[in-house]
Amino acid sequence: MTILVGQPPLGPQVEDKKFPLGQNELVLDGGFEAPDINSFGNSFRDYNAESERRKTVEEFYRVNHINQTFDYVKKMREEYGKLNKTEMSIWECCELLNEVVDDSDPDLDEPQIEHLLQTAEAIRKDYPNEDWLHLTALIHDLGKVLLLPSFGQLPQWAVVGDTFPLGCAFDESIVHHKYFKDSPDFNNPAYNTKNGVYEQGCGLENVVMSWGHDDYMYLVAKENGTTLPSSALFIIRYHSFYPLHRAGAYKHLMNEEDKENLKWLHVFNKYDLYSKSKVRVDVEKVKPYYLSLIEKYFPATLKW
Repeated sequence: MTILVGQPPLGPQVEDKKFPLGQNELVLDGGFEAPDINSFGNSFRDYNAESERRKTVEEFYRVNHINQTFDYVKKMREEYGKLNKTEMSIWECCELLNEVVDDSDPDLDEPQIEHLLQTAEAIRKDYPNEDWLHLTALIHDLGKVLLLPSFGQLPQWAVVGDTFPLGCAFDESIVHHKYFKDSPDFNNPAYNTKNGVYEQGCGLENVVMSWGHDDYMYLVAKENGTTLPSSALFIIRYHSFYPLHRAGAYKHLMNEEDKENLKWLHVFNKYDLYSKSKVRVDVEKVKPYYLSLIEKYFPATLKW
């Protein structure tokens, strides 16, 4: 028997905005010219390239694939959904990311605040009227504070890296798929079919995703009553879901709203991935603009 595993909505419901760029008129290429190589001199997201980070990244995914299980994710969502770790503003959280480096990323080894501003400023240049998208770029990785002691100091495998659904078969497009053979869920008959515990077209909001910074920041934004549109929340929650937006896997679980929001995620992902460079951003110069967006879309203080 197939069961639908739902995740109850958290906090106030967010209504989508009317964008200057209609969903049917979406321009996927805003003029951003992607570089050919990352800061290590390799192609982007090349997990086999010989570099000083290759072994670290592969070991990360080995441990990640073994430990990210359906039961583990349900437990973490329940625990961190309480949002009882601290209270602070969005900008205070941005500054905390100066202490974070992502071990799963083969393209970047700088503090995360640099990446956030590089992404946001690149999008701002090409989509000047979509201020919600500028702010989404700034905050999309804030959930990585889970790596810090005050947030439980979760291991890297529980915070960063590509995300994927639990409760159904692991698609072969997932990076380092071979390590799933050691996952407790791999041979579970309830979880190893295409649909697993889900109904086709059930909607991604009903799918249990591997736990990490994406889902955590989504919970923070939703529960604290952000007025960002649903497309922004979709980007925050699924920007690391590369099997979907790069390989086209798991589309059978999407509903119509997911399909519309995926268009914006494709726009965002180009900047999220390829804006990682050695170009520095003058934080103090751009700070007033982003503070104004934070004030527009978020309360002054949030529960985390």
